[in-house]
Amino acid sequence: MRRSLLTALVAVLLALPLLAPTPTRADECEGLALQLAQAVGAKKPGRRMGPSIDVRAASGVTLNLTCRAQPIVQASSGEPSPSATYFRELTTASELVIGEPAATIQPILVRAYETALREGRKSFIQQNGWSASCYTDSAGALRTLCSVGRIPTE
Repeated sequence: MRRSLLTALVAVLLALPLLAPTPTRADECEGLALQLAQAVGAKKPGRRMGPSIDVRAASGVTLNLTCRAQPIVQASSGEPSPSATYFRELTTASELVIGEPAATIQPILVRAYETALREGRKSFIQQNGWSASCYTDSAGALRTLCSVGRIPTE
């Protein structure tokens, strides 16, 4: 029994590096977070927590960049209605993450928000290999959560 427990423990320890992000992917995510921080006037990206890095824009909007198969950027708001600044910062970050022009992203992001607000459920809009989604809750501390990212093809 002790030998099988030791064998199992060794197997788990050997598998741990496979579960961690690869250095290349981590470096790419940190590089993207740095570009995102510069684009929204942040001094620097926040600390990395697993696959996510927070970036606080100069305007006060906090963005979250999550790097998995494809990076996703999201922002939350506790305000009854997110400000134009909220949408501008999220659109600017989204442009870097998905490579589409802000002029293409913003109206779709706003439409996802308006649909979620009107229908009282999460709204998910797909567009040319990427998606925008928003969730609203009129009673909660987190009133709005919107995200934009490429749709993984794998």
